[in-house]
Amino acid sequence: MDREIPALMGVSKAILENVVFVHQDESNWPLQEPAILKRKFDDIFSATRYTKALDVLKKLHKDQGQEIKTYKLKLENLQTLKDAAYKLRESIGHDQEKTEFLKSQIQELEGNIRNVDSQIHHTEATIKELRKIQEQVSTKTAERSTLFKEQQKQYAALSEENEDTDEELKEWKNKFEERIAILESKISKLDREMTDTETKSSFLKQTISDYIWENSKLQNEAEAHMSLRNERDSTIQKLFTRHNLGSLPGAPFSDDVALNFSNRIQKRLMDLEKDLQDKKKANELELKTAWDCYMEANDRWKNVEAQKQAKAEIKNGVLRRIEEKEHEHDSFEFQISNVNFPHIDEREKNMRIEVERKTNQLAEREFESNIRQKQSELYSLEQKIKALNREKDIMAGDSEDRVKLSLKKAELENHKKKHRKILDEYKERIRAVLKGRLPPDKDLKKEITQALRSLTMEYDDLNSKSREAEKEVHMLQMRIEEVNNNLSKLHKDMDSRKRFIESKLQSLDKQTPSIDFYIKVLESAKEKRDVQKSKYNIADGMRQMFDPFERVARAHHVCPCCERPFSAEEEDDFVKKQRVKAASSAEHMKVLAAESSNADSYFQQLDKLRTVYEDHVKICKENIPLAEKNLADLTEDLEQKSQALDDVLGVLAQIKADKDSVEALIQPIDMADRLFQEIQTWQKQVDDLEYKLDFRGQGVKSMEEVQSELTTLQSTKDTLHNHLEKLRDEQRYMENDLSNIQIRWHSLREEKVRAANMLQDVKKAEEELDRLAEEKSQLELDEKHLAEALSPLFKEKDKLLSDYNDLKVKLNREFEEQSELRRSYQQEVDSLTKVTYKIKEYYDLKKGERLQELREKQSLSESQLQSCETRKQEILGELNKSKDLMRNQDQLKRNIEDNLNYRKTKAEVDELTREIESLEERKLKIGGVSTIESELVKLSQERERLLSELNRCQGTMSVYQSNISKHKIDLNQTQYKDIDKRYFDQLIQLKTTEMANKDLDRYSKALDKALLRFHTMKMEEINKIIRELWQQTYRGQDIDYISIQSDSEGSGTRSYSYRVVMQTGDAELEMRGRCSAGQKVLASLIIRLALAETFCLNCGILALDEPTTNLDAPNSESLAAALLRIMEDRKGQENFQLIVITHDERFAQLIGQRQHAEKYYRVTKDDHQHSIIQAQEIFD
Repeated sequence: MDREIPALMGVSKAILENVVFVHQDESNWPLQEPAILKRKFDDIFSATRYTKALDVLKKLHKDQGQEIKTYKLKLENLQTLKDAAYKLRESIGHDQEKTEFLKSQIQELEGNIRNVDSQIHHTEATIKELRKIQEQVSTKTAERSTLFKEQQKQYAALSEENEDTDEELKEWKNKFEERIAILESKISKLDREMTDTETKSSFLKQTISDYIWENSKLQNEAEAHMSLRNERDSTIQKLFTRHNLGSLPGAPFSDDVALNFSNRIQKRLMDLEKDLQDKKKANELELKTAWDCYMEANDRWKNVEAQKQAKAEIKNGVLRRIEEKEHEHDSFEFQISNVNFPHIDEREKNMRIEVERKTNQLAEREFESNIRQKQSELYSLEQKIKALNREKDIMAGDSEDRVKLSLKKAELENHKKKHRKILDEYKERIRAVLKGRLPPDKDLKKEITQALRSLTMEYDDLNSKSREAEKEVHMLQMRIEEVNNNLSKLHKDMDSRKRFIESKLQSLDKQTPSIDFYIKVLESAKEKRDVQKSKYNIADGMRQMFDPFERVARAHHVCPCCERPFSAEEEDDFVKKQRVKAASSAEHMKVLAAESSNADSYFQQLDKLRTVYEDHVKICKENIPLAEKNLADLTEDLEQKSQALDDVLGVLAQIKADKDSVEALIQPIDMADRLFQEIQTWQKQVDDLEYKLDFRGQGVKSMEEVQSELTTLQSTKDTLHNHLEKLRDEQRYMENDLSNIQIRWHSLREEKVRAANMLQDVKKAEEELDRLAEEKSQLELDEKHLAEALSPLFKEKDKLLSDYNDLKVKLNREFEEQSELRRSYQQEVDSLTKVTYKIKEYYDLKKGERLQELREKQSLSESQLQSCETRKQEILGELNKSKDLMRNQDQLKRNIEDNLNYRKTKAEVDELTREIESLEERKLKIGGVSTIESELVKLSQERERLLSELNRCQGTMSVYQSNISKHKIDLNQTQYKDIDKRYFDQLIQLKTTEMANKDLDRYSKALDKALLRFHTMKMEEINKIIRELWQQTYRGQDIDYISIQSDSEGSGTRSYSYRVVMQTGDAELEMRGRCSAGQKVLASLIIRLALAETFCLNCGILALDEPTTNLDAPNSESLAAALLRIMEDRKGQENFQLIVITHDERFAQLIGQRQHAEKYYRVTKDDHQHSIIQAQEIFD
């Protein structure tokens, strides 16, 4: 349970015991002894737990230091093992180096062995060579025998053996070869001559055929030349006739005449080209004029569009500002709607009157002088009572019952006097309330309560009616204000439209700034626009009429008006005059178009003002008179409603005065009723004692006299004492009442000032909204005018663009027609130029003379061809003779070649004989086979020696390798196994432990600082809440605020001592032992509330057991107000719950409001002293 409940409630056990649930007997623990205060705050802050955590961290840091020392010893041991392992690895490396050296020696021995093997191989190769030579000898011998047989065959095949020497035979062979070469040369020469003759003959044939083809070609060109001259003449005649270039002589034309005519045609072509360029320039000028008009209209349209966009952007900004101001205005109005200004004024006035009345009452009562007088009388009575008491002690014979009886009778008389005094003091006021009646004592409270209830109901009814009347008056005032605002807005709109129209008129026409002349100026602008447009239309019609004259004159060579034929000079003059007229008319058209556009633009700008002018007239004639009529009606209604409200408020004030007088009787009537009930109780007890003692008998007279005198004095003393206490109570009550009323009066004045400021803010927001609305309407009006101006400008721009496009199409068509005429003429001239060029080219190339020359060359080539054919027959006879002679010489040459072959075979047989003899000599030089075999045996013995040396080295190397294996086995032992990894792991463990130990040190320091910062922050937050609550709750002037001071108990520790101090000005004193009981209770409650606000974020429960104990009325009311503010601030917290246990019904009523709870629980006792818990509605 002790663990689960704090966990479920979200706070620690210390918070539950010392903040949330605290018994009344322990509720003042913040002002108890320092040790108790320290223990409770340490539990609240969980300081002990965090101190233990710091101790654990420090102990862990120390333990880690011991472990680091152990790890260092282990690391040193591993370092020794690592060094031994390093020596073993070094021995292994040395043995491996020796092994590598032996391996190199073994490789050298193996190389020597290979050399010996190669020598053995060479010796064996020599033996093989001797055997090979022997085989060659046998082979050559067999070949020689074969050639010898061939020699015998060749000798047998000789037809004639020539006995001449080989040189002679070779010489005869050379001579025959020379003769044959001479014959071959002669034959080839004849072949070449034969070929040359045939080539020359074929060339001559080709030349003759070329001459024939070229002659035919030149003959065709001569015929074409004649046809070109005829075509030239006919083309000139056609051009002169078609284009009216003048008269012509008869055809055919000579070359000079034709050249003169061609020049005249070229001149006309140049004229046409010039006309075309002039037409192009005129068209460009006319198009530029039309385009300038369009661009001017487009610029005007763009300017208006840009102005419209700028107005729209400004309007959007104004709309955003209006929306912001409306939100601000709505928030102000929402705040004002919750404020009842007449009610606040009435309450403030009543409070001021009440303060003055209470102040006067307090001054009139003269409490101080009366209290001093009563104290002196009380002192004299006490002296007399002491004397009677001494006499009574001497008598000492009375019983206890008689004493009780005398005391009870004195108390009864005292109560009767108090009761009678209250009734005598308030008798007239009771009769005034109850219509002259004075009811019995037992029914007095009941009738006064009924009278208060009826007056309260009547007051509430009249109050609701007065609020309704106030709302109606307020609504009428708002409507009147709205009508006034609307009227002022209409006047502003009228003035703004007037200023707008006059400013536009001023910018358009400097002489007519008044709005009264608008209609006249508009009609004048319309008339001027129509005149300018008529002039432009007339000029445009004239231009369209004269424009085709030039084209007609060029096309038909006649006058466009009278159709008279033109000569060439007249036609040129007419065309020049038309071009001058077209240029001047284009300039004139441009001027007229600009004037017409300006007049139309002036009229359009004036016409845009028409709607503004109509709105101005409508506002002047209709809207303003209607608004003034509504204002008069509303003002009359307001006067009637205000009179009715004043009547209701007068009756309400009367009822409130009656109600206040009855409420003033409630407290004394309650006291009188309580005294009446006590008198009944005391009377019953006195009757019982009198009956018991039987005072009617004899023997008690002397005691009665003493007792009567003592009772009289005691009664007088009690009366004086009660009167004195009453005076003090009344003084304290009136002072507290005055103080409370002054506080309430000041709060009402502050509320009234805040409401006035809010009302001023609303008025400012409304004025700003009116200004923005006026600015918005002006912008909308400007935007509307600009939008209306855009349409005619856009139409004008489109019309000018369409006119420009139409004019461009028309001028392009005319230009194309003229250009087509020039192109057709150009084509005809080009064809004439081409023909003329071909004729001139014929003469320049002298093709007629060349035709005659080619005919002569053709006849000469034909005679040369005939002589070539004769020579070719002669060469053919000589060539046949030479070939027969060469065949006879070949037979002699073959016989000589057979003799030479026989002699060659014989020489080869002799050569083989010599080779066999040389091989046998070589065999003798190499030596015998037995010598070489003995050398082979020596080499084998050397090889065996080298092999034994190789085996010795291999044995030594095996020893080293066994050492290496042994050392490796030692390294594989457990103590050396993974020694590097173990050493590295131990090093890492040492380093990480040292780093972790450093981190522990840092973390402990960080935790220490965090605890200090958390403690400081929480203490500042607690002291801030304590200060605010104390200043809101405590009504005394001797203490400004209180706080909790925490002091560290020693350097390097996080243990704190706590004390509650009070601050007055610059003086600071410890509160324990220096404060009253009420201040002690209030300080303890405020400290608990501050701790709850700080630490109970997850647990919203707070229980207060008798919080008003020892608190006076002002501080009790202030505590109730503070609790109400806490409940209001934390009403959104789902788990918030405030539990208050109190006997103070006034305190319960102050905090028990329906907006915070539906009911409360009353604990009472029945006749058997059993506790009963009953749920009570808040206002029951």
